Amino acid sequence: MQKNYDFKQVEKEMQNFWKENSIYNFDLESQKEIYSIDTPPPTISGSLHIGHIFSYTQAEMIARFKRMQGYNVFYPFGFDDNGLPTERLVEKDEDIIAKDLPRSEFIKKCIITSAKYEKEFKDLWQSLGFSVDWSLQYETINSMVQRISQKSFIKLLKDGKAYMKESPVLWCTECQTSIAQAELESIEKDTTFNYVKFKVDEEILLVATTRPELLYGCVCLFVNPEDDRYKKYIGKNATVPLYDYEIPILADDKVDIAKGTGVVMCATFGDSTDVEWYETHKLPYRKVILPDGKMDESVSLIGGLKVLVARRQIISLLSENGFLLESKSITHTVAVHERCGKEIEILPSKQWYIDILNNKELFLKAADEINWYPEYMKNRYVLWVENLKWDWCISRQRYFGVLFPIWYCKNCGKVIIADEEMLPINPLETKPNKPCSCGCEEFVPESSVFDTWATSSVTPQINAKWGEKNDISNRILPMSLRTQAHEIIRTWAFYTIVKSLYHTGQVPWKDIMVCGFVLAKKGEKISKSKGNSELSPKLLIENYSADVIRYWAANSKLGTDTFFSIDELGIAKRFITKLWNASKFSISHLQDINLNANVNLMPVDRWIIERCKQTTNNARKLLDQYEIGAARHEIDDFFWKDLCDYYLEIVKARLYQPEIHGYKERQSAQYALYYCMLNILKLYAIYVPHITEYIYQEFFRQNENSISLHKLYWETEEPIDDEIILFGEKLKDIIAETRRYKSENALSMKTEIEEVVITTDDKFIELFKQTISDIKACCRAKKIKIIQ
Repeated sequence: MQKNYDFKQVEKEMQNFWKENSIYNFDLESQKEIYSIDTPPPTISGSLHIGHIFSYTQAEMIARFKRMQGYNVFYPFGFDDNGLPTERLVEKDEDIIAKDLPRSEFIKKCIITSAKYEKEFKDLWQSLGFSVDWSLQYETINSMVQRISQKSFIKLLKDGKAYMKESPVLWCTECQTSIAQAELESIEKDTTFNYVKFKVDEEILLVATTRPELLYGCVCLFVNPEDDRYKKYIGKNATVPLYDYEIPILADDKVDIAKGTGVVMCATFGDSTDVEWYETHKLPYRKVILPDGKMDESVSLIGGLKVLVARRQIISLLSENGFLLESKSITHTVAVHERCGKEIEILPSKQWYIDILNNKELFLKAADEINWYPEYMKNRYVLWVENLKWDWCISRQRYFGVLFPIWYCKNCGKVIIADEEMLPINPLETKPNKPCSCGCEEFVPESSVFDTWATSSVTPQINAKWGEKNDISNRILPMSLRTQAHEIIRTWAFYTIVKSLYHTGQVPWKDIMVCGFVLAKKGEKISKSKGNSELSPKLLIENYSADVIRYWAANSKLGTDTFFSIDELGIAKRFITKLWNASKFSISHLQDINLNANVNLMPVDRWIIERCKQTTNNARKLLDQYEIGAARHEIDDFFWKDLCDYYLEIVKARLYQPEIHGYKERQSAQYALYYCMLNILKLYAIYVPHITEYIYQEFFRQNENSISLHKLYWETEEPIDDEIILFGEKLKDIIAETRRYKSENALSMKTEIEEVVITTDDKFIELFKQTISDIKACCRAKKIKIIQ
């Protein structure tokens, strides 16, 4: 082996070796049990950062682990390359606005941009040594995925689970599209609480509102029926200031008596409560805000103004006309669109929905059928489902996405559904293959596209090629594992469960593994937009190596957030050096090993083998719980302490000087060293695949019946000899005590001492007697005395 490890040469060499030999290909013909992984297709919304590396690498380690447990691993990879995130990236990269271009021209730019970023992403995953079967790759805009997505919608429509209606909808005025509840984020924002004077007969009724620009849209006032202050006003009319029209005063127990003045203005629409009251009390609709975020021209005083400008204008007019008692500065929670950070509005619009509110119990029951890792993440899902207020709006007024496979009859308005054999279909360019039932042959195509989650939510079906000629649903569904970050439990996890239950009647996967975030500093997530990632993943890999980055990524407890700084990589670099040096030392003493020799193992060799087996058992249990970090620490503990700090030091003399310590004794050390080093490589193979494979190829492959380390299996679980483990712990204590004595007395570790006295139980006396030669050599002691 070369003196120093050159990761730049080795990592590329190993990646080419794996590719050329199809080491990670899924074998559809194999009879081995399948372990299938539903991997999150990264959104094409910009460059990847260290946070992506953290979560995706943890999942990849599970793929490697399961492969080395004997499973036929189905590990595909996809790219989420349609929808609003990609559109916004294209607008930013090209410095264009989508609506200013012909739709077809903008879509072409989206396709070109997506392809560029997909190549970057794939190159990055491959440079990290991901054991993906790239022949299973998919893109959410490719024809097969479009067909499956459109088929999913048609089935939901025919089953009565999808429907269209005109109603108030969550709307982003920045992106100019409808959005779903799951796309909302709550943020704290400074604003004013404005105390506005409404008139009831000749009395003043104070109303506190944060949205005075909606005065024109005010359709009634609400008070709590139990509020003694206002009972006398129920049933009367109030006059809207500035606009001078009358509205009724109604009672509803949803009014918070303690908030503001206890009198609430209901406008169409300020928030979801306004929508609820609008529907419950059959209130009229008054148009105020348009889809582009401006006030309708018909709204006197503020028509044509943007919302915030209109708000300032109205407050000024209320004050000038004596209708404003006071304005108080407050900080309150507002809902914003997670994609752009713009406050959302609620506007009436005709949209497509999937019914979820009628089946909340079904979705809650599904949570109990899935194993959640860590278990507490299940609570996030449950709380989300319990607090759902809107059906899932799946239509988006955008451009680059999967189109609805429907038209509307120009004559009678009937919805015409594309036949399945026509899929995937672009209704803007293709007509139905038969007239409407009314005889009309003219149709209006649906121009909206699916919400990107409407397609991403069928990733299990995409992986299974659901309904395609090569459908393998019966082999891989439900999938073994879904791996994802915790912030998309409400979107990707929930929507996938919805679609799977509706289409197959079963949960989409058996286990769900939820990863944490990487934080730049306390409480701040690393993100592309914040520009707070110290170095790009590409540069980190080039400067520090893929294995170093991977080792770092396996450092924390599953589901917990972690911090990243360059300093964190120092430990990983030292580990790579340690593994290289330990392997180099071991291999130098194993060149003449006879693996067929009948070896009588000495106690210390039995101990290190048992500790290796114990470590394998413990790591396997942790990895079966997806605790990648805890398993790595378990292996580290064995490698750094037991193997390197103690065992190698204990047997060094036996390996170097068989003429003194015995040739049979050297054979025993060689056997134990070969066993432990090979199994150390297997254990670390899931974390640092390049260096472990390289070491295996350099020496171990000649003796093992496998082309690659990554096709070997971990040792099967066996009962551990607790007595020999305890002997080893006592032996370590003796060596540690001797080292401490030398250190405290300012003696070199090479200094020879007169005597080491060992006090031990009867059952260990014989083991220590057989180990005297090792202890003498390791401790540099002239004499070993063993007493009870």
